[in-house]
Amino acid sequence: MTTVFDHAWIAAHIPHHGSMCLLDHVAAHDAQQVRCIARSHRSPDNPLRAHGRLAAACGIEYAAQAMAVHGALLAAGAEPRPGFLASVRGAVLHVGRLDDIDDDLVVEAARVTGDSGTVLYDFTLHAGGRLLIEGRAAIVLDVATPDLTGPRS
Repeated sequence: MTTVFDHAWIAAHIPHHGSMCLLDHVAAHDAQQVRCIARSHRSPDNPLRAHGRLAAACGIEYAAQAMAVHGALLAAGAEPRPGFLASVRGAVLHVGRLDDIDDDLVVEAARVTGDSGTVLYDFTLHAGGRLLIEGRAAIVLDVATPDLTGPRS
């Protein structure tokens, strides 16, 4: 039986739910990389839209979700390790916005290196054979959620 890595599977395995789960399905993956497809950039209800448009910088969130999907795939049924986007470097936005792209987004993340506490990924977003966004992101794993309630007495 083949596992289908569709939108429902993605939503069940990453922390993004509802309309904030931006990816539609996993097109390909292996131990080093993942390729996902997204259509949500065209949706007028996309939660990242502002002022009637979806800025290209929002593509970084698409890439971060692909990285989370890759982590879930590598976990192979175990609970995936929580991670936080710690930094983005060398990001180049080749377009100004994503909502006017007619083709589906191809979101790719390739693991460059990693250890028990961090993972480094290169990422790209393409559509219709055109490079839209590229960059590198660092993910910090297993960081406790900070207590934002203030000092304790």
